[in-house]
Amino acid sequence: MKQNTFNSKMIVLALVVATATGIAAFPMMQKAKATQTVKTTLPVPAQKHRIEVVFVLDTTSSMSGLIQAAKEKIWSIATTMASAQENPDIRMGLVAFRDRGDAYITRSYDLSHDLDSMYASLMDFRAQGGGDGPESVNQALYDAVHDISWSADSNVYKTVFLVGDAPPHMDYHNDVKYPVTLQAAARKGIIVNAIQSGQHQHTRPAWREIAALGQGEYFQVEDSGNAVAVATPFDEDLSALAAELEDTRLYFGDEETKKAQKAKLDANARLRKELSSEALARRDTFNSTASGKANLLGESELVDAVTSGRVELDEIEEENLPSSLQAMAPAEAQEVIEQKAKRRDELQREIRKLSASRSQFIKEKVEAEGGADDSLDEKIYRAVKDQAAGIGLTYESDSASY
Repeated sequence: MKQNTFNSKMIVLALVVATATGIAAFPMMQKAKATQTVKTTLPVPAQKHRIEVVFVLDTTSSMSGLIQAAKEKIWSIATTMASAQENPDIRMGLVAFRDRGDAYITRSYDLSHDLDSMYASLMDFRAQGGGDGPESVNQALYDAVHDISWSADSNVYKTVFLVGDAPPHMDYHNDVKYPVTLQAAARKGIIVNAIQSGQHQHTRPAWREIAALGQGEYFQVEDSGNAVAVATPFDEDLSALAAELEDTRLYFGDEETKKAQKAKLDANARLRKELSSEALARRDTFNSTASGKANLLGESELVDAVTSGRVELDEIEEENLPSSLQAMAPAEAQEVIEQKAKRRDELQREIRKLSASRSQFIKEKVEAEGGADDSLDEKIYRAVKDQAAGIGLTYESDSASY
């Protein structure tokens, strides 16, 4: 009997202790639950808006004026695209075309953030070939839709700008005609715009149909492209600051990575040597934007990687460091990186300030001359502004960047 009484008392005591423990733990459990709820309901960072654009460019003899305009204006077109409030990530590609019997039918350059290297390729194009009227437009559009590494994401603004002055060869029996290719483009979410150079009467109906089937815009420009090209008092200073900015870059990685980096630096050096100060100013203005950062820095840039916290300096193998840092003590190398980062910030602020002054100077000059509504710049801007709204990109400027 005593044993039963003792057991009963122990059971009661255990229940009391368990109840008390539960009551004491309840606030902590509630707090933990609340903390867990907060963590799971934190907003997920929005994915960066993206633009993928491919220029399909006729490079036959009659296109010399517009090819030169493209060489001069590609940077301001990129800056225009970058001017959306959302600072989109931008990749560009190129398909150059001529006709059968010429030195080439098409040459393709895939989508890339490295606009410098693409531009260096564009600089090599000369207007040659053609001669019989129609060109290999069908092949060029097919390559642009099927051979370019377009994103499968439906939230990316994907667009083609076909630029040429001659209609497509519709008499080639072993190529895919543009209506079929444009159906494939639509399935991939690619908008195809058609820019007619000059006033060839047989080109207009084909270009209009391509734009209609491609759910894009048709517009016509003069053989020169009607591009806005204005020299400003800020161009040379802007170029000098940008050259110093590029000197703040340090690259790391294995031999294969360094080989790719060298190719980019070689393209940079060529642009610095061969471009006019006006064209360099356009490039440097683009590089000063958030969207231009990828082109400016390229892959595996050490200063940005370390200061952003993505990479720890002491985790990089010595042989993968820039040669200038390999013999340094870690603290000394860190100091060099921090100094370059500080100078980079100073230069970027100066470049943005000069770029704003340059833009204002050009805007006032263009307005004084009656505007530029018929220019290549404005027509591309209006198309981009309307079409990119479909993925939530907002362009508030009344005019393109020049």
